Amino acid sequence: MHEDIQKALQIIRKALEEKQVLRHACCVLEFDSQTICPERGMLEQGNTSAFLSNKAFQISHSKEFISSLELLYEHRKILSRDTRILVERLYWDYLRTKNITPEMDKEFSLVFNKAFVDWLDAKEEADFLLFEDSLAAVQEVNLKQIALAENAKRVPYDNLLDVYERGMTTRDLNRCFDECKERLVPMLKRILQSPKEIRTDFLSRPAPKESQREMTEYLLELLGFNFERGTWTTSEHPFTECLAKDDVRVTTHFHENMFYSNMFSIIHECGHALFEQNQPVEDFFYHISSYKTLGQHESVARFYENLIGRSEAFIRLVYPKCRELFPKVFDGVSEKQFYEAMNLVQPSLIRTEADEFTYTFHIIIRYEIEQMLVNKSVQIKDLPQIWNEKYEEYLGICPLNDREGILQDVHWTDGFGYFPTYALGNMYGAMYYNKMRESLDVDALVSSGDFVQINNWMRDHVWKSANRRDAKTWILKITGRAFTPKDFLDYLENKYSKIYGI
Repeated sequence: MHEDIQKALQIIRKALEEKQVLRHACCVLEFDSQTICPERGMLEQGNTSAFLSNKAFQISHSKEFISSLELLYEHRKILSRDTRILVERLYWDYLRTKNITPEMDKEFSLVFNKAFVDWLDAKEEADFLLFEDSLAAVQEVNLKQIALAENAKRVPYDNLLDVYERGMTTRDLNRCFDECKERLVPMLKRILQSPKEIRTDFLSRPAPKESQREMTEYLLELLGFNFERGTWTTSEHPFTECLAKDDVRVTTHFHENMFYSNMFSIIHECGHALFEQNQPVEDFFYHISSYKTLGQHESVARFYENLIGRSEAFIRLVYPKCRELFPKVFDGVSEKQFYEAMNLVQPSLIRTEADEFTYTFHIIIRYEIEQMLVNKSVQIKDLPQIWNEKYEEYLGICPLNDREGILQDVHWTDGFGYFPTYALGNMYGAMYYNKMRESLDVDALVSSGDFVQINNWMRDHVWKSANRRDAKTWILKITGRAFTPKDFLDYLENKYSKIYGI
């Protein structure tokens, strides 16, 4: 039996190494498509990516791979911890996709690729009709994937959520978001009624792109980004891509009349990059480096972007650099005015530009619509109207067109279940931020620009075990407490009560 297990392990590892090569190629194509690929080349490039992705799918669905996996899963208790984690995860993925043929997998990939291209056109024209059929096709693919899964759960949306945030359920989210609405809705009203006036006129002053480039380099270096194992460029929608152990790429964007958008985009993406650059080397050896959930990942990005980046201590740190690089923008602007402007609460239409306080409402809106789509309780053609009504309900504003409304996000071109991870990330981050403060003087470290100690704490407590635990177990091990939105809601109430004097 020992020889059989060793042979099975060799088969699995060889297959995963081959899949990794194909995945690397797909990631390069994906990065290229969102940065420098010409618009007319995107469809063909997407087809190439779908072809390579399908080859990877076939490798993990071969008879040899499956029989080896079943043997290892049967005897998983005698395997080493990391090998057992790999086998259990592979087996879960196998049950989820075992009834999907390579032909179906390729068909699904082509649907997602076409949806991305159609979304680009629709957003450019601000016309949802151009995306309607593709979104219906994406919905059909997700429902097929659920129906075909051997380990399908009774609540349809749980199956999609499990792909991105294993361990969390629709019931968890409903309870969590109900608590958010209960506490945030009345406080938003108090904030909007506050007589406090926050200066914002300087936020739209022009900032040269070259100066924004210098700011990008400064922030990445300050936070600890490893330039020998990573690089950066620009894209319409900032993102992070881990191509390999020593190749992590981030993107940002430059808006001449909104300098701060680049600042907080690059801080956010740097958080993702730090997570990838600081995970254990052995995770790559055991092929478990991609097992962290998106909520875990978002928690780190939003920890650096908001809990650190929008803090008084961080603003104090970067204020002199901002005055140096953007002298015309900061002419006559005090450090306090800069801090308050970076924490302005103002209902807005665009999720990625939303303030820290109202951001959760953007996620709740998307989550509620996704529930309708997965439960087939809505017609696709009615979505723009539903979207607009929910923005009016939660934020008191209404989009003027589809571009700033239902077409603003790219994520539905890949399916549903992703958006809640953003909100969960905020909540995880607030929990371990409080835990960090028990042993570190975070404000003092940030004020002095000492991110080594902060990053070391994050590596030892947050990053090190993320690939090995589901989200609920992971946050429990870090903080000693079960998952709760309370820390995040307390943080928002304390911070913004002080800023707005309410």
